[in-house]
Amino acid sequence: MTDALERLSGEGVAIWLDDLSRKRITSGNLAELIDESHVVGVTTNPTIFQKAISAGDGYNGQLTDLAVRGVTVEEAVRMITTADVRDAADVLRPVFDATEGLDGRVSIEVDPRLAHETAATVAEAKQLAWLVDRPNLFVKIPATRAGLPAITEVLARGISVNVTLIFSLERYGEVMDAFLAGLEQAKAAGLDLAEIRSVASFFVSRVDTEVDKRLDALGTPEAKELRGRAAVANARLAYEAYEEVFSSDRWLALEKAGAHKQRPLWASTGVKDKAYKDTLYVDDLVAPGTVNTMPESTLHAVADHGGVDGDKVRGTYAGARADLDALEKLGISYDEVVGLLEDEGVEKFAKSWTDLLDSTRQELERRVPKGA
Repeated sequence: MTDALERLSGEGVAIWLDDLSRKRITSGNLAELIDESHVVGVTTNPTIFQKAISAGDGYNGQLTDLAVRGVTVEEAVRMITTADVRDAADVLRPVFDATEGLDGRVSIEVDPRLAHETAATVAEAKQLAWLVDRPNLFVKIPATRAGLPAITEVLARGISVNVTLIFSLERYGEVMDAFLAGLEQAKAAGLDLAEIRSVASFFVSRVDTEVDKRLDALGTPEAKELRGRAAVANARLAYEAYEEVFSSDRWLALEKAGAHKQRPLWASTGVKDKAYKDTLYVDDLVAPGTVNTMPESTLHAVADHGGVDGDKVRGTYAGARADLDALEKLGISYDEVVGLLEDEGVEKFAKSWTDLLDSTRQELERRVPKGA
């Protein structure tokens, strides 16, 4: 069952699970996926936590304690989510140690409502790092305009960062620049660069969802031919940009000082269109030094019938560029699509956070002692 996952790992792709819940930790399921399915990391987001806490499994005792204490709903959410991330980090600690800090990581996101506030994002990142208090933590910061200087400042303080919600090649270039600037500042401050890690989460499936919708509206044979190609092309060109930046003199000076590359991470790799193979965004994005974070359904699909067959990214750049150029010729604006997706991504995570607060508030109110 796991041959394809083993091959994927052998190609230099780190397999991370895009999900977390208390039940997954306490039942031993997370440990099982690490042992049997080559999982070496975990990512979370507000939507994942909203679903986990709403399901209720494993949270009753802590929710009762928090209600008795009379904490605010925001404090309750932070106590619950950081507890899950801390426990997951402990489960993954052997992987972290075995890979010398490369993997074995768990990510937690700053409050998405702060996505356009630099100072508040930095303060939140510091608080999360303090609350979780594990060396294998990644704090997720969205790659918004306001997020870029926050990424630099947080890295400069020695906190490892997962940069999330990257859709455009231009923004990805800015993310890598923010990463390098953060390491340069950390170096100037005398920090050990070897202790600072980062990944850049480049979102995949949502690009096809939006582009395909526009292609379907055109309805021409040329448009039909381009369905399902934009997301992979976009990610492949991101890898080309990664190769360029991480062979530059600027990077080599940091590497000489002990720094590690910011790895590209393929996020949102669950296929949303049933017309496509359910392992599309894994099979077609195999490249060394990358991370692929998958929902459990995609993980099992890859294990069962994944078409992992060597590097599918390097050497494809001309074709990828041609696909994006063809979309422009059909009147589908790349800049418009990726700008829309960034805005929608922030809005969706903010809504999930609000939903999480609302459902947690209801759970706390049910448990408030009578007469309190």
